Formats: sequence, structure tokens, C-alpha cells
Amino acid sequence: MLKFYVALSSMLPARKEEGATATEYALIIAFIALVIIGGLTLFGGNLNSFWSRISGSLKI
Repeated sequence: MLKFYVALSSMLPARKEEGATATEYALIIAFIALVIIGGLTLFGGNLNSFWSRISGSLKI
């Protein structure tokens, strides 16, 4: 049985491991989400006052 598998495998073209997989995309998205959450945590108060000043200067 093993000989049959080896013979069959040698006839098929080798798979190329190119491109990103779903796991790699998930890791990239998780890293981006962590950066966004960290940035909002660090600068959230400053951003709130920034937008408040802009809203006040527009007098809406």
C-alpha cells in the first residue's frame, strides 16, 4: 500500500506553498485590532477633547 502511495505521489505535481493562509490573515487582523485598541486606550481622552474643541469651534 505504501508503495502505491509513493508512486501516486510522485506522479502528482508538487504543491507550492505560496501566499498567505487564513491563519496568517487571522493573526494579522488580531495584531491590527490590538494596535487599534491600544491606541484608543492610550489616546482616547485626548481624542475626546480634540473632537469636543472642534465641535465647539464649529458652533453646531
